[in-house]
Amino acid sequence: MTYNLLTVDAVSPAAMAIALARSLGVAIDDVEVADPDGDPDLRNWDAPVSCEHRAVRGDVFWSLDIYLQDEVADRPQESELAATFAEACTTTVLFPAAEEIPSAYWAVTPEGLRTRARLELSDDESPLYEVTAVEAPVPQLPRATVTRIAEIVREQKPDAPVAEAFAVSVEKLRQAASNLARLSLDDDTGSPVWSAKDNLVVWERLVRQLESGWAPSGWYPADLYRERLEARDELAVIGARLPSSVTELLDKALEELDSRFTAATEDDPSESLLKELTGDSSRSSAGQWWHRRPDPTPWSAA
Repeated sequence: MTYNLLTVDAVSPAAMAIALARSLGVAIDDVEVADPDGDPDLRNWDAPVSCEHRAVRGDVFWSLDIYLQDEVADRPQESELAATFAEACTTTVLFPAAEEIPSAYWAVTPEGLRTRARLELSDDESPLYEVTAVEAPVPQLPRATVTRIAEIVREQKPDAPVAEAFAVSVEKLRQAASNLARLSLDDDTGSPVWSAKDNLVVWERLVRQLESGWAPSGWYPADLYRERLEARDELAVIGARLPSSVTELLDKALEELDSRFTAATEDDPSESLLKELTGDSSRSSAGQWWHRRPDPTPWSAA
């Protein structure tokens, strides 16, 4: 198992070893802390826990690659190891977030505060590490702007089982309905079937995050919310471009998701949300999803 941590302070190798032994429940002699560019003949390659440290430039000092051999029984989540390491070494520690963007990180302070962070690397041969934003103040990162980090929310992709079931059903139709023109069930990028699948995933993700209270970030950008209502707009008209059998499947999926959306929102008779998101409250033809609002709106939630 491998962990990747960054420390803000210049923690000594001895302190690293003590912190890792304590965090992983092993003896101090079972932890090797080494310079990866050092003499390989001096390495203890059989150590149950190995920590390679590299000095980096910028807002962090050390980059740590931590490896556990199979005999190490205690295998905490990276977030847990980062928290115990930060407390033991009295430094703020950063670790990669799950979202697939290179700048998405978490920062955890010695006091246990955990917050989202944006870590950017320069294009230099020896890159400069800069923490440009955090979602809560971190005393050891005073230059970082305290702000919500929208690109992280955009990268969150909760499961969409209703959309997945729709896609499976369409594939079964494709295999069974040889009397239908193949073109009508073509799902190449940009085709009606592809668009139905794609927009249904987008709509279901909004519904699931709405139901979860906007987990895991606890908020949602207004422009992303608008885009996902626009995806529902597309689903409302795409049926005319689909075979009737596919339209029936789509309508069934939408019936479930729309019902869940309605249950998780409240009526907005003043059309304040429509005006807030589009600047125009006169769109009487807008779908009912534009006339309901979450309470509170997730972009204004504390």
